[in-house]
Amino acid sequence: MRESLRTITDSAAGQDRPKLRKAIEEIVEAGFAGAQLRVHDERGEWVGSAGVRKLGEPAKPPTNGRFRIGSTTKTFTATVVLRLVAEGTLGLDAPADDYLPEYGLDRRITVRMLLQHTSGVFNFVGEVYDDGTFAPGIPAIDKEWVDNQFHTYQDEELVRLALSKPARFAPGTDWSYSNTNYVLAKLLIEKATGHRYAEELRRLILRPLGLSGTTVPGASPEVPEPHAHGYYQYQDAGQWKTVDATRQNPSVLSAAGDLISTTEDLHTFFSALMSGKLLPAPLLAEMRTPHPQSGDYRYGLGLFVEETDRGGTILHHNGGLWGWAALMYGTPDGGRTLTGSLTFGDAELDLAAMAGALEQAKRRLVKEVFCGGRAGSADGAADPTQPTG
Repeated sequence: MRESLRTITDSAAGQDRPKLRKAIEEIVEAGFAGAQLRVHDERGEWVGSAGVRKLGEPAKPPTNGRFRIGSTTKTFTATVVLRLVAEGTLGLDAPADDYLPEYGLDRRITVRMLLQHTSGVFNFVGEVYDDGTFAPGIPAIDKEWVDNQFHTYQDEELVRLALSKPARFAPGTDWSYSNTNYVLAKLLIEKATGHRYAEELRRLILRPLGLSGTTVPGASPEVPEPHAHGYYQYQDAGQWKTVDATRQNPSVLSAAGDLISTTEDLHTFFSALMSGKLLPAPLLAEMRTPHPQSGDYRYGLGLFVEETDRGGTILHHNGGLWGWAALMYGTPDGGRTLTGSLTFGDAELDLAAMAGALEQAKRRLVKEVFCGGRAGSADGAADPTQPTG
């Protein structure tokens, strides 16, 4: 019954918001298998989907479907850390080594630096340096990833691999997006509280907000029903191949990108966070203050901060991983949000083309929801949320 009601809402709302309908249809035309979108604004709630739930089948993606949210997870993790700071369990400017002495972290790395990506710690999925050279980490692209799609990684394994590599820079002197920071954040949450990360996430966010569609999968490859299917395209011996990436072991990203959620849960979470229901005002202000070294990315503590050409501000943290992309945007008061999921299909797109298509999709939607459909508004910098975070 719930799904039939969603379908009716989608159909009726689609007549009222033709530009939103057109935007998600254009996303599918650009090469995505499917898209689901939820918008909350002064006109109320709009939900819709386009494309297909599964390649070869006619059904559309469910508008209440669950999906992998990738690096959008980082905002949840940062919020848990800041809630523990508010409780006095963690010190925001305390050395992370105080909580995790077994890893021999540079004593200059603080909890804050982990959340804002200024620690300098190597990204365990690999690093692209300014001169274009690539330092590999765990298997993260092409056939290497496919062959390891169901491998279970331990948090300690990911961190120790990263720490075995040279730091990108001295702590606090620069900015570089690194999934390792958020695996370390998970470990210090667990060390400081004596509880599993999932328990603290449920205690501090999921239960208070009633986010029943959000789960921490651990090493389980399953996505709870209902859900669409995401696909990964790669080249092997010069030939394009497609694998169904719906089932994959998300332990490779841990608390940097493993959560499963819904557009409704992401709306509820982000609206509550932005409106001050989860954090004290001083800590929310810290979260929304970009670090100067993050440049055009304008990254705070688990959040990107973007200025529109109409003088407004939007905050966001999108996510992307093998076969999936997630969208989470909102205004500072939480009154307007855009949350969504995109699934990749069998279009023959390399990583650069895939990232470009995703960026164009985000721009279309942000322009329509936050900038009144005006071109050139709120495009901002692209998130460094590649298919591995």
